[in-house]
Amino acid sequence: MNIDHIHKLFLESSGICTDTRKLNLNCIFFALKGENFNGNEYASKAIQLGASYAIIDDINYQKDKRFILVENVLETLQKLAKFHRNKLRCPVIGITGTNGKTTTKELIFAVLNTKFKTVCTQGNLNNNIGVPLTILSTPLETEMLIVEMGANHIGEIKFLCEIAKIDYGIITNIGKAHLEGYGSFDNIIKTKNELYQFVKKNNKKLFVNKNDNLLLELSEGIDRTFYTDFNNPSEEESLATVIVNQQTIKTQLVGAYNKDNIIAAYTIGFFFGVKEIDIINSLQKYTPSNNRSELKITKADNTLILDAYNANPTSMKASIESFLAIKKKSYWLILGDMLELGESSLKEHQNIINNITKSGTENVLLIGDEFGKCNHTFKHFESVNSAEFWIRENSIENSHILLKGSRGIKLEKLEMVL
Repeated sequence: MNIDHIHKLFLESSGICTDTRKLNLNCIFFALKGENFNGNEYASKAIQLGASYAIIDDINYQKDKRFILVENVLETLQKLAKFHRNKLRCPVIGITGTNGKTTTKELIFAVLNTKFKTVCTQGNLNNNIGVPLTILSTPLETEMLIVEMGANHIGEIKFLCEIAKIDYGIITNIGKAHLEGYGSFDNIIKTKNELYQFVKKNNKKLFVNKNDNLLLELSEGIDRTFYTDFNNPSEEESLATVIVNQQTIKTQLVGAYNKDNIIAAYTIGFFFGVKEIDIINSLQKYTPSNNRSELKITKADNTLILDAYNANPTSMKASIESFLAIKKKSYWLILGDMLELGESSLKEHQNIINNITKSGTENVLLIGDEFGKCNHTFKHFESVNSAEFWIRENSIENSHILLKGSRGIKLEKLEMVL
């Protein structure tokens, strides 16, 4: 069965499903495979639960005409997304970056959705499966589509740009992350730059942070609109405030590092003709979630900055610097390991510790095996559970607290004892 025929079935369906636990009636089930599972084994269950068709790539699981046999399920999903993308008539904004891409995506969505029927990547569905699913969740009448793209190896951003066929591109920044997969920082630069090169090749447009020298250099010679954090003093309060065109925007986002994300969303909204009052209102109303720079007041009267969704050397450094710039009498740094750094892990963790030591900060709790390998005099715990036990025995009250670490460390568990 060719992609054209599958697409017709798709338009008649309720959408795409890859997990029988989240199946909707009349959907098309794609039997994807992974290291620990074979989606073909769930095809019959999907049909029993109400899927109209199941796309499989193993003839042993084909029972009747509702089981559509293809050579490779994942490649078929990607081809179907490409086919559907060509049917869309809306502009597509592609966004990538080491830090801030999800927050920036959500801010741009909040702004553009005040004027246009807008669709954006849900959660962090930004890989070779997530991007096709985002495109296939986009109705034909959509007026704006925002696609977040993540990567951990060379060539991935190029591949995702070709699926999404982006019209506009933005790289939030380029920093050290997933070094284990990339091998070097130069390879990270090459991968992120694939978005710029796609835009250049197809004569499309970029939005570029004018204060970022690396992005300025990489985007030279490409059609671009600049955004910049200008005339904004250093942050001394928890929530980020920016001044754009003499307009003060007080947001619910924590940290000065979010200012570029806010101004990027403002600039893109202004470019697409969204009314300034709508831009400002949407940015001020946006509230972060999912452990991304969330500001919380706890039972112990602590002000907690929960930024435990992800961490890498660049974001960790920025979060700590922004946090320490806030003028408070009592504050604590509770930091978890930064994962997926490969051979650079010890060096990068030690750099973080050295910077904290230079700042004179004493109230520091470090969690994880990587911090345990470093030289320091701070309190260290092998796991969140042992840190939780210590905090229960040594109550922290009336303090400003930063929780920052990679998702795998699960620092959010400490919220209930703080």
